Amino acid sequence: MRATIAVWRLARATLHVLHGLWIIRTEFGHLDAAGRHARIRWWSAGMLRVLGIGLVATGTPRPGSTLLIANHISWLDIMTIHAVAPHARFVSKADVKDWPVIERERKRDALRVVHQMAEALRAGETVAVFPEGTTSDGRSLLPFHANLLQAAISVGAPVQPVLLRFADEVNPVSPAAEYVGETTLLQSLWRIASARGLVAHVGFGLAESTEHADRRALAEKLRADLLDRLVEAQAGQPSPTASPVSSLPA
Repeated sequence: MRATIAVWRLARATLHVLHGLWIIRTEFGHLDAAGRHARIRWWSAGMLRVLGIGLVATGTPRPGSTLLIANHISWLDIMTIHAVAPHARFVSKADVKDWPVIERERKRDALRVVHQMAEALRAGETVAVFPEGTTSDGRSLLPFHANLLQAAISVGAPVQPVLLRFADEVNPVSPAAEYVGETTLLQSLWRIASARGLVAHVGFGLAESTEHADRRALAEKLRADLLDRLVEAQAGQPSPTASPVSSLPA
């Protein structure tokens, strides 16, 4: 029965991807910012839905010039954040060109990327990064790379931490969403599509000022705050600073 459900979900997800590509080719270039954001929110929330993933969002994404920093668990992370904050521009790979993305190709391009991020923040946009640099198992956090925080510090833009967590009917952190080690995309897709009661939790914390900040100290503080919230969530203790703002049933 679970295999049948998984195949059905993956078939719907394939159609949803094709629909998204059609929108990019036929509509995206003609839309204003609000129109693009609406399409991104619709597509991202829809992909979670067809995969059987519920969505619970807490806190409020800060509008305007803001650097979002989030923990990194899965290829689901970007669409999870975009389902709530479609205006966020992600630092991502260069092969994603038609969505609002800033290129990150190689480490030697770090200064160029920081400059591009600073320009976007200066222009009043929201930029999002995964400072761990790679995915973790979702139960803890890897060390944060502080260099990308320099973009926010250089223009005085606030930094807002975002906690991502995928839970299921049994586990506060579901192994179905893990995308680590030797896991392939196909294996990850099958585990997610086969999961029971998978829910994506995205929690927007309070924004931090970057005025006169040291990037390493700021990175350590942001990581510690997110880790505290993650431990509380796994223990079933909701953050006192966040309340649900939206939910999407599986």
